[in-house]
Amino acid sequence: MRATGAGTVIESRHPDIQVGAQVVGMFDAQRYAVSDGTGVTVVDPHLGSASSYLGVLGLSGLTAYFGLIAHANPRAGDTVVVSAAAGAVGSIVGQLAQLSGCRTIGIAGGPEKCERITTELGYDIGVDYKHAEFATSLATACPNGINLYFDNVGGEVLNTALGNIAVNGHVVLCGGISQYNATTRPPGPSNYMNLLVRRARMSGVVVSDYAAHYQQARVQLSQWIEQGRLLAPETRVTGELADLPAAFAMLFSGENFGKLLFALA
Repeated sequence: MRATGAGTVIESRHPDIQVGAQVVGMFDAQRYAVSDGTGVTVVDPHLGSASSYLGVLGLSGLTAYFGLIAHANPRAGDTVVVSAAAGAVGSIVGQLAQLSGCRTIGIAGGPEKCERITTELGYDIGVDYKHAEFATSLATACPNGINLYFDNVGGEVLNTALGNIAVNGHVVLCGGISQYNATTRPPGPSNYMNLLVRRARMSGVVVSDYAAHYQQARVQLSQWIEQGRLLAPETRVTGELADLPAAFAMLFSGENFGKLLFALA
């Protein structure tokens, strides 16, 4: 199974990757991997640990950084709403929006997660998408509309957010985890006409477009972590390879808080 992994080099004939180095790459779900070095990143211990290169300094953290800072370009005072706010990407996006001077509203599943994203991650408000009054609660939290909606979920949550988009608002499409396992094609959002009425726009972001600037982002993210201005929450599961499918399924049941990591026993 495809998977990004981190590990220690135990044998090497590569001139730039030494035995003992911590490395990250698309090593798949296995205990040992052989690589010619293509796509392999050597962990810089001055920036973070190997696990952080899978999370906040890896694709999820870089997606949050470039998706918000470079692509969305939030302004101080904006109301920023983030779905899957307790996930690997959303947990970082909300904090970066706060660093940009924005008012932040996180959408998460269940009262416990809504409390954690406010008390631990600093979201101003947590809105429970599982609650019967989700649409009303989101509208109440955004009386002047949503200036920037960072979407990691898709589906009905996206549709509800579109109904609250502000004039000249921006919807950033990052992911759609509510639809990844769908057995039938979900209907398109019925509130898309609000983009027209509110003169808003919707755009997609793919982190690989910013690959040339990954290192610059890692330096900035690590500085914020060192300064205590950015937290990198993780949920770590330890087990054998046979335990990996059950751990992977936690992504779809919402059991993880922050980046979900699987450590081989």
